[in-house]
Amino acid sequence: MDSVKLLASLALTLLLLGCGGSSEKNAAVEAPPPTQVVHEQDVNIVRVDHPEQFPLATAAEHAGASSLAVTGTVVPDISRTVPAISLASGRVVEIRARLGDSVQKGQLLMRVQSADISQAYSDYRKAQADSTLADTQYERAKELYQHGAIALNDLQVAQDAAQKGKVDVETAAEHLRVLGSPLDHPSAIVDVRAPISGVITDQQVTNASGVQSLSSANPFTISDLSNIWILCDVYENDLANVRLGETADITVSAYPGRTFSGRISNIGAILDPNIRTAKVRIELRNPGLMRPGMFVTATFHGSQTEKHAAVPASAILHLHDRDWVYVPVGVSDRNAFRRVEVKAGGMLPNNLQEILSGITPGQQVVTNALELQNTAEQ
Repeated sequence: MDSVKLLASLALTLLLLGCGGSSEKNAAVEAPPPTQVVHEQDVNIVRVDHPEQFPLATAAEHAGASSLAVTGTVVPDISRTVPAISLASGRVVEIRARLGDSVQKGQLLMRVQSADISQAYSDYRKAQADSTLADTQYERAKELYQHGAIALNDLQVAQDAAQKGKVDVETAAEHLRVLGSPLDHPSAIVDVRAPISGVITDQQVTNASGVQSLSSANPFTISDLSNIWILCDVYENDLANVRLGETADITVSAYPGRTFSGRISNIGAILDPNIRTAKVRIELRNPGLMRPGMFVTATFHGSQTEKHAAVPASAILHLHDRDWVYVPVGVSDRNAFRRVEVKAGGMLPNNLQEILSGITPGQQVVTNALELQNTAEQ
């Protein structure tokens, strides 16, 4: 009996050992393969078979005044922006101008049918009738007083009534003139005319719309765009480069190659708490090309001299709204060039262009960057 128990236990032990070995073999077979890391090639490195086709030039040193370039927006001069309003409430029956139109001072903008005008005419005519009656009574009172028929007090009362009648007529007439209606043209229609010459930059009325006098939005806003403002956001770390009264160079993307000059007239006393910038206002004479809402680049010139690199203009590649140059990778690999992002400055004599950052004087760059880029893309 003991021998039977011993044989059973040995069989159970062998069975367990066999299962364990097979599970270990299965785990090894089912394990995932080891991860292989594939290093992606640097997209800024370009290799060519004939590097002699791309000559190199050494970046020269250029000394110039420090500058700060910021973006800005063209806005109308607030002091030259005037609303065209109607002091009479009513319904618009005719519109003679539209948003964006150029208008002259006194030009008819719209016509409004107003009950205020009708009431003002009624008051004016009643005041005239009362004044005429008061004058007649005063003349009769003078005759009666001369003949001793009335007392002096009655004469003075008649005189006072005549004078008050004249005041009522003048007041009613002035009310009509304020509402914009002439005295010799009794009509419920009032004409709204342009107070200044300029461009209509805002319109809040259409045909048959209502006008609620001064309590509603201005029907039209006219801006004289002969002088405009440029509003720029300047970070607090750069405010030291901006000084009142100095000039700034303005460039517009719509007119490349043209530079306009403006005067710094105001530096905001309060910073934007979110982006830590101050509003800088530049005033300039509009040559007729700038329109409100345009984005511009304003360049402020400092008093300190800085040294930058200068390279041939053809060495700068304009790609995806950025500026790049190609530089050799190293002496050991002459067939490879690296693309480096730079910040290009203004044009210099001898077809050179200033590089504000990205490379330093003495570095070598490929002179025909566009050809190298086209070769790399083939």
